[in-house]
Amino acid sequence: MRKNMLLTSWMIIFLFISMSYEQIQASSGFGWGYKKNANHEVPEVGKYKALLEKYGAYYVDHSGEKNVYLTFDNGYEQGYTDNVLTVLEKQSVPATFFVTGHYVKSEPDLVKKMVDNGHMIGNHSYHHPDFTTISQRSMKEELESLEAAVADVSDQKELKFMRPPKGTFNEETLKWSNELGYTHVFWSLAFSDWNTDKQKGGQYAFDQVIKQIHPGAIILLHTVSEDNAEALEDIIVELKEQGYHFKSLDDLILQDQLPKGIYHL
Repeated sequence: MRKNMLLTSWMIIFLFISMSYEQIQASSGFGWGYKKNANHEVPEVGKYKALLEKYGAYYVDHSGEKNVYLTFDNGYEQGYTDNVLTVLEKQSVPATFFVTGHYVKSEPDLVKKMVDNGHMIGNHSYHHPDFTTISQRSMKEELESLEAAVADVSDQKELKFMRPPKGTFNEETLKWSNELGYTHVFWSLAFSDWNTDKQKGGQYAFDQVIKQIHPGAIILLHTVSEDNAEALEDIIVELKEQGYHFKSLDDLILQDQLPKGIYHL
């Protein structure tokens, strides 16, 4: 009888621990944002800066050099990504595509082409949930499921950069993703481009980027935007003429890890 009671007690404790782990959930979250300026300077992000630095997250390249990083969010396909890839190849510009599970499942050939063309895939989660409202275990499953899906359709077997769905985050989600080996990548240049019913023409997209551009910019564009597809090559050509150099996120990490003199050899 006593053995049965002890066994029951241990089972209850184990169940409690398991349930507790599952219920570890992030506290209320922040929505990523920054203060725009018209002086072509790195935008201010207030209290977020210290938090990002603590967990090795990025929203900009702080080197002061005229580097720029193109990133795209791909939640679903609107018919423009293939043209985007053509422009990037023509202009020899690297990019990172943050994709979701839906995108990988519905557009495996495009995901493969991104990787085959030398671009990187970033993790935008499988189901696009707000990470600050789910458990640590659920967040881990979201990231690992997306990584596995990408590995199934391309030669990229590991994802190291992530962008939280909807740009929501807090200290817990930064910490959890760090523990999984991910680097958070936010952005320092973006505009309202995701609403396919409110496109304003390629000139609008071009003007928005050129007005906000600054050294070290991490640009966020959505591939569902017809405006972006129309303006992309003009944006790249103009920024090159202004002396900007298009870099990959790997370059950004390497630049931070190596002494400045060695990196520029």
